[in-house]
Amino acid sequence: MRICLYFQVHQPYRLQEYNFFQIGREHFYENEPLNKHILQKIAQNCYLKMNEHLLGLIKKYPDKFHLAFSLSGTAIEQFENYCPEVLESFQKLSQTGNVEFLSETYHHSLAFLYSRDEFEYQVNLHKNKIEKLFNYTPLTFRNTELIYDNDLAQKAEEMGYKVIITEAVDRILKKRHSFHLYSAPFTSKIKILLRDYELSDDISFRFSDPNWKEYPITPKSYTQKIKRKEEKGAECINIFMDYETFGEHQNQSTGIFDFFNQFVENAIEKEGWTFASPSQVSNELSAKDEYAVSDYISWADTERDLSAWLSNSMQYEALHKIYHLRNQVMSVDSHELTSVWRKLQSSDHFYYMCTKYWSDGDVHKYFSPYNSPYDAYIYYMNILSDFELLLKKAYKTKNI
Repeated sequence: MRICLYFQVHQPYRLQEYNFFQIGREHFYENEPLNKHILQKIAQNCYLKMNEHLLGLIKKYPDKFHLAFSLSGTAIEQFENYCPEVLESFQKLSQTGNVEFLSETYHHSLAFLYSRDEFEYQVNLHKNKIEKLFNYTPLTFRNTELIYDNDLAQKAEEMGYKVIITEAVDRILKKRHSFHLYSAPFTSKIKILLRDYELSDDISFRFSDPNWKEYPITPKSYTQKIKRKEEKGAECINIFMDYETFGEHQNQSTGIFDFFNQFVENAIEKEGWTFASPSQVSNELSAKDEYAVSDYISWADTERDLSAWLSNSMQYEALHKIYHLRNQVMSVDSHELTSVWRKLQSSDHFYYMCTKYWSDGDVHKYFSPYNSPYDAYIYYMNILSDFELLLKKAYKTKNI
């Protein structure tokens, strides 16, 4: 049996608390000190430590331990600016030949929902960046936050991808299982890997929760959960999560690093399992059935839909406005303004505006740099107002 590990590495450009009186006066929108601080903190807690652990496991099991990463373009840029040793550590992993790098939108955006041309541009921009840094051409695609539907599979295949990964949603799977490969309607070659949300969330969300009925989870108990799926005919267990789980969301004192190392060792040495990348799994297994998704799904929240980014009027207005500016941005043809516009597309900005569970201290609140979703909205819309003024000025200058 195969275990497929995929880790998402993403850091947005967080915005400053931009007030009404700054509009027309100040044109730098990022909270650079905060971005640098967070990036360097997570680099020490997670990226550098976990990359070293993974490198050790690859050297110990060169034929049996493979895995995959997707590094957003905004994360890569911050590595280059604030912590180049992190990028170097990913390049060391790449040089082993045991790591697959996935494609995604460069700016971790929701462009597929609003502009297919913009979506394709960002995906190609990201692919070029991965090729340049790692000498690797991605064959597997993951959309932002695993957002997916049938049209996305068709678009990914059209762009040359062989594999796409997304969420296992019970209302779509019904009585089927996530541990098989699937095909997509109206495609001929692309295969779909589905995230096992139970096993993935056991590590990423529940690992250190003393109120969880299975706490504390151990390498042995975790392996037993996987074995029960193997007994049901599992071909591949897909464990997908944010990479920051290790050392940041679950800090080192929880034992997360030791847990992971021992789990891998037990899986390989005692169970005889192998860890395979998405492309390897796709090459070795055939699709069992069709995974037809007519309405968008994602890996966010219990709903597994778009409501993390599109559940209130603030989010709808902000998203409509940023993408409505595309024609103006393209007509001005300014590299600087286009870069700012694309950074403002990162899904995180709209995630911070989500009000679904704010009063309950949900995960949305954990990730937000603002005091409330309303603050996130106000600062963002103030920035857009200033950005529109810059666009108008640039357009006027160009046409004088």
